Amino acid sequence: MNFETSLSLAVPELILAGGALVLLVAGAFSPRSTTAIMWASILVLLGATWAAAVGPLGRGFSGGMISDQASAFAKVAIYLASAVALPLGQKWFERQSVRNFEFPVLVLLAALGMGMMASAGDLISLYVGVELQSLALYVLAAMHRENAKASEAGLKYFVLGALSSGLLLYGASLIYGFAGSTLFTDIAVAVTSGANTGVLFGLIFLICGLAFKVSAAPFHMWTPDVYEGAPTPVVAFFAAAPKLAAMVLFARVLTEGFEGAIDQWRQVLVVIALFSIFVGAFAGLAQKNLKRLWAYSSIANVGYAILGLAAGNAEGVQAMLVFMVLYMVDVTGFFACLTALSRAGVAMETIDDMAGLFKQRPGIALAMTAFSLSALGLPPFSGFWAKFYVFKAAIGVQDPMIQIAAVLGLVGSVVAAFYYLRLIKTMWFDTAPSQTDAIPGEARAIAYGAALFSFPLVLGALIFIDPLAHAAAAAFGLS
Repeated sequence: MNFETSLSLAVPELILAGGALVLLVAGAFSPRSTTAIMWASILVLLGATWAAAVGPLGRGFSGGMISDQASAFAKVAIYLASAVALPLGQKWFERQSVRNFEFPVLVLLAALGMGMMASAGDLISLYVGVELQSLALYVLAAMHRENAKASEAGLKYFVLGALSSGLLLYGASLIYGFAGSTLFTDIAVAVTSGANTGVLFGLIFLICGLAFKVSAAPFHMWTPDVYEGAPTPVVAFFAAAPKLAAMVLFARVLTEGFEGAIDQWRQVLVVIALFSIFVGAFAGLAQKNLKRLWAYSSIANVGYAILGLAAGNAEGVQAMLVFMVLYMVDVTGFFACLTALSRAGVAMETIDDMAGLFKQRPGIALAMTAFSLSALGLPPFSGFWAKFYVFKAAIGVQDPMIQIAAVLGLVGSVVAAFYYLRLIKTMWFDTAPSQTDAIPGEARAIAYGAALFSFPLVLGALIFIDPLAHAAAAAFGLS
């Protein structure tokens, strides 16, 4: 494939990179034009979405970049989620008297990194994509510079992120050293022909680095502190799209590069999945702060997604993709509710703060109830369908280990139900200490839209998401 054809595969990334550079220069010359830069960034993301959806398929840049149904599926979801995060974050920062034109530019750069992760065809593009996304997210976590907790969150995220980058890079170095190539297709040939234990050691380090990026236990240490300290709309952004990008990258590395070693990596994934489900379920019981609680909820939910991936077949990858897309909508909607809620100008972030919310703000309380029931996995909410796909794929595998893991996953889901139900009880039945402030329009619109998607719109949306996820999973060449 020649250079021009390779460039045609990278049109979404070129749109994002060009847009980010132009808007960065525009912001430097006119730093007060934050609203215009936000809307321009949304247009750039929508342009990249269109290019990803209708662009050509193939492999470019000597196999370093892959454009297939899986990358297109992931990019469309990632770019749309990033576009939704922009008005939510920009308006929130303006209410805090912070006018940073850098916020939308950093979201564009993070989306660029996520797009590269979804299209990575070798270890080099994998690393560049992960680091481009991570560097933008470190800065976003510390975006509210006058807030000490935000600065601390950004620093923690950066330091622990550097550790995970070290693991990722060391694993990639071992794989390259023993397999003789950075391309996933060449690594697959080396693994199939009996690669030595050095490659498998490299794979373990690579899995550890990627597990950190999706905040899977026991690599989840950064998640509760960063979620609690970072600005709420920033958490809404990096709790959603970056996790889908990392999970798609996870699937591509394991299924394209290491399909011949499925018996080895399945054991590792099952252990990580169960760790995540039970750490998220039990540690969440002790949380009073909703951002920390939802951090543990995200750890548990990533465990379910990894359980689907551990199935190691097309049905498992399809389940993981459906799960992550539905989870992205729920988590974005929940944090949109949190950005909207305050009393006398003070953000409401604890479970006790939600007392009597149903009587004062019934719409937002209903939306938060829908997201809680969905995360709990109650039918007919979207979270139920997401877990249904994962457990169906896991139980269908003729391997007692993953079937037992699926049963334990159900137990973890029942344990986690307690903290979701406690939040609902506080909102509906406790007495409010004082009146809540007015709800901002953009947060209300996003919260209501996501809640309606959670139920009933999800029933219609699954008619489209299911075949698209099936085609995306088939692109990995699994049976």
